[in-house]
Amino acid sequence: MNPTKKVAFYTLGCKLNFSETSTIARGFENEGFDRVDFKESADVYVINTCSVTENADKRFKTIVKQAQKNNPEAFVAAIGCYAQLKPEELADVNGVDLVLGATEKFKITDYLNDLTKNNFGEVHSCEIEDADFYVGSYSIGDRTRAFLKVQDGCDYKCTYCTIPLARGISRSDTMTSVLKNAKEISEQGIKEIVLTGVNIGDYGKGEFGNKKHEHTFLDLVTELDKVKGIERLRISSIEPNLLKNETIDLVSKSRAFVPHFHIPLQSGSNDILKKMKRRYMKELYVDRVSKIKEVMPHACIGVDVIVGFPGETDELFLETYNFLNALEISYLHVFQYSERDNTEAANMPNVVSKAKRSKRSKMLRGLSAKKRRAFYENQLQTSCTVLFEGENKEGYIHGFTENYVKVKAPWNPELVNTIHDVKLIEIDEDGLVRFNFIKAFA
Repeated sequence: MNPTKKVAFYTLGCKLNFSETSTIARGFENEGFDRVDFKESADVYVINTCSVTENADKRFKTIVKQAQKNNPEAFVAAIGCYAQLKPEELADVNGVDLVLGATEKFKITDYLNDLTKNNFGEVHSCEIEDADFYVGSYSIGDRTRAFLKVQDGCDYKCTYCTIPLARGISRSDTMTSVLKNAKEISEQGIKEIVLTGVNIGDYGKGEFGNKKHEHTFLDLVTELDKVKGIERLRISSIEPNLLKNETIDLVSKSRAFVPHFHIPLQSGSNDILKKMKRRYMKELYVDRVSKIKEVMPHACIGVDVIVGFPGETDELFLETYNFLNALEISYLHVFQYSERDNTEAANMPNVVSKAKRSKRSKMLRGLSAKKRRAFYENQLQTSCTVLFEGENKEGYIHGFTENYVKVKAPWNPELVNTIHDVKLIEIDEDGLVRFNFIKAFA
């Protein structure tokens, strides 16, 4: 391949997609491609798709148009979850040359040939049952943190979710490979690793191609905590039924794991949880939050919640709202339910109108802002550490404390990718927190 060829990437969706895009990009670089920004002219544009929300599907066409505007002759490839679920639909989008499913995306450079544009989108998509092998990946881009993939796929059968159809069965990276990747990340001067996967609490299943758990998630975090050079480890999202007391206790005493948990709830109504086929009731969720707060009072707890699921009456929504309002959590990620093909929920009766979904979403977003504000206020006058980000945002540098309080200070390039002890002082008008350095920083 001509070494001057250029490739650009666009990633939709989750942290897991970002980690995989980064790994695929390194594969292109190994083949002699130069990676450029998506806004620039490139020979190849790779779009890593997501299918979790309706919106991600719609955005795909817009992104393809953007690539064509940058270079009408460019070769456009679609990979990822949406490419696995609806390959023909993506192939029909004007300008798309190649569509790769779940198993093919990591071999994308093998499919490129001479980069001549196709008259129609060429599809290479496996039966999802074939997605039973593991490809490790991690993202490096933002110098302050990396997303490290430790697990892929899911064996749960939640009635609203297409991820098992898009990513296949639950399977894990080997412990050896995860630790090797963590060391590689630390050697590049990155201070924080965020663990990511589809269902990371299921770590260990499928590590050696079988369904046994040779290792558990607790084993994984215990070993990662020992990796030298990594100053912070963050658990991205973990199912409440898989977050065990032992893991919470380990984080509370850990060298590197930070007191920040993101735990999907989806509904505060047991009736709806049953319809969703979630693997817990709300009482277990209360128990997990209580346990975390008991051993780490300053811990930040984020919550995923879906509004407008079929059968969610006004009363059941208020049950969720009141449940969350009473819970000692720090912020919410709110999703409006959207019908996905080939899911059980898509055929359920008592559909909630789009207008009601939107109204409920606004109510919970308002609650999230209130919860975050209360959490930040509770952290004022405490001492903590801040890892500073690399971007100059309108004359300010931002950073996060170990328990995920977002802070700001006047821009200073010397602070980028450094960790400092600070005391949180006050909340600014934009909702971010001001601080004083504990040791003078000049």
